[in-house]
Amino acid sequence: MKSRIKWLDNMSFVGESASGHSIVMDGPPEFGGRNLGVRPMEMLLLGLGGCSSFDVVSMLKKGKEDLIKCEVEITAERAKTEPKVFTKIHLHFILSGNKLSEKKIKRAIQLSAEKYCSASIMLGKTAEVTHDYSII
Repeated sequence: MKSRIKWLDNMSFVGESASGHSIVMDGPPEFGGRNLGVRPMEMLLLGLGGCSSFDVVSMLKKGKEDLIKCEVEITAERAKTEPKVFTKIHLHFILSGNKLSEKKIKRAIQLSAEKYCSASIMLGKTAEVTHDYSII
């Protein structure tokens, strides 16, 4: 897997993925940015949420669940000193559908966290990563 980051100006960068997609990253004005894109550390959380969501939706669909909506709200805490790694990350899944199986939801989230989501497992080396869910 390859990626490329190109510096634009000030503290703005474009990230290009191997699959041909691009995303703008930028810093806040107090660090020389213009607030034109997401912060790199926010990208890590977005990647984690996307990775875990991909797993959970895939498993629930394979389990014949009638899933209509899956959202994940992520909260995180960082260390106070450099390097300001994530120390706590919590993923709250919000799921809706018809007659969803709570047992299958719990299992999908657990399998994602412990086996399939590389981002979660990698970030779990420095942070306490927790999960919960609500069914609407």
